[in-house]
Amino acid sequence: MHICFLTNEFPKDGFPHGGIGTFVKTIGSALVKKGLKVSVVGINYVAQDETHIIDGIKIYRLKKSVVKGFSWYLNSKKINSKIKAIHKKDPIHIVESSELGLAFINKLKDIKYIIRLHGGHHFFAESENRKINKWKGFQEKKSFSKADGFIAVSQYVKKHTEQYLSYQNKPIAYISNPIDTDFFKPIINTQLADKIVFAGTVCEKKGIRQLIQAFPYVKKEFPDAALEIYGRDWFYPDGSSYIQMLKEKELPQLGEIIKDIHFHGAISYSNIPLAYSEAEVCVFPSHMETQGLVAPEAMAMGKPVVFTKLGPGPEAIEDFKTGLLCDPYNPKDIAEKIVWLLANKAETEIIGKNAREFVFEKYSLENNIKQNIDFFNLMIKRELPFTEI
Repeated sequence: MHICFLTNEFPKDGFPHGGIGTFVKTIGSALVKKGLKVSVVGINYVAQDETHIIDGIKIYRLKKSVVKGFSWYLNSKKINSKIKAIHKKDPIHIVESSELGLAFINKLKDIKYIIRLHGGHHFFAESENRKINKWKGFQEKKSFSKADGFIAVSQYVKKHTEQYLSYQNKPIAYISNPIDTDFFKPIINTQLADKIVFAGTVCEKKGIRQLIQAFPYVKKEFPDAALEIYGRDWFYPDGSSYIQMLKEKELPQLGEIIKDIHFHGAISYSNIPLAYSEAEVCVFPSHMETQGLVAPEAMAMGKPVVFTKLGPGPEAIEDFKTGLLCDPYNPKDIAEKIVWLLANKAETEIIGKNAREFVFEKYSLENNIKQNIDFFNLMIKRELPFTEI
């Protein structure tokens, strides 16, 4: 079986990537170990074509077009040409993309096309109370019409996406994103007392502003606390930096404690476990997630996690058993949950152990890969009426 993932985000040293890139690397490597062929096709970060083989995955990074107004067309044309060339040489059985990814893909005979719901434009427009962008909305609807099947990474994303987009009576499976528990595992003797770690894109919807606002409340109880922020910057449409906005508008209000808030920028995939390992508490107060990778990654390392109570948060954490859930819009509530974990060492240790066991049960790579392969086989072998698996 040959699976081709469409993404621009496959991790590359020196360049930022998001959760989809991490997901594709994790699942791709595991599929290769099971004897499947895996290709990744996407637009490159730099102005050249590149081909790499990493962990058995063939990665095709295509030179990005910068022709104003036509880059979307020219980039799609390059992707279509590459898929056709790969398929001719080594037949592809499944092409998988995120929500918008199939909009301008030309479907080829004998290939099944799957959309994995990582959280598309309609989904996040609803969660962020903003209007649908007509161009992106058009692309997403066009993409959905081309899909032969769907995979939802949480019940929440499935339910809220279908309020805006139809699955058109096509097969849909619920399969969580996998966590590599051999990669994300406890690291002994690296934890630092009162160290709080956030990882993710530094932007409004990840709740980082409220976490910063929560920090003074934490410092009152734990004067030695430090907040370590790992992740790439986010930029407004005018090109201005979100991190710079925080430094200009939020940090000055905190007084001298700003010396204990550290922005580390983007972190390489290989160094993420080390960042988690130094934390006494990991905090991810996202306003919205489809599933979120960072929380179960940290949980797999036995770390106590504060996660959002909104969206799929309750699917990932049982409050005060495998972690704590917070109101991501309420800095005081975020602070109270952090303080509780820092103050209750014995209970926190139990929560960390429970968290790792839970990740093994729900997100383990072995079980997850079997679910994915079963669904791929189902899609390849026969046409199905609507079935929820």
